Amino acid sequence: MRITAKSDYAVRAMAELAAAEGSPLTAEQVATRQDIPLRFLFGILRELRLAHLVRSVRGPEGGYLLARPAKEITLADAIRAMDGPLANVRDVGLSGLEYPGAAAVLPDVWRAVRASLRQVLEKTTFADLAAGELPPLVRARAREYLDDIRHYDT
Repeated sequence: MRITAKSDYAVRAMAELAAAEGSPLTAEQVATRQDIPLRFLFGILRELRLAHLVRSVRGPEGGYLLARPAKEITLADAIRAMDGPLANVRDVGLSGLEYPGAAAVLPDVWRAVRASLRQVLEKTTFADLAAGELPPLVRARAREYLDDIRHYDT
């Protein structure tokens, strides 16, 4: 899985909205706080609005808000709104995927990758980010990464 700039910016923008706790933020405020190019952010906010993850409020005190409580919106929701499925293999479904010969078990690897992504991204909500408190599984996986002696560079 590759986390695109679009998904990264969308998650960061929604984290700002979650931290605002129901007070609308302008796109300019979000862009400044997260160092996101404003023109790019407008497109992202539009897509998040179409996905019913954020809503806009008009008027002098207007801006953007989360469409539902932060504890009900996961990072997976935002990433799917931006880029589609979390882990894709050649744009085919994984349930019926089969390979011949030595690669016969490879579809199970792809299924495990998708399951791992879902375990992290569907368990982490924007309320978690706003509170600075991640679910135990996510903290454990982050610790595993940091403790790995190979220290992944890519």
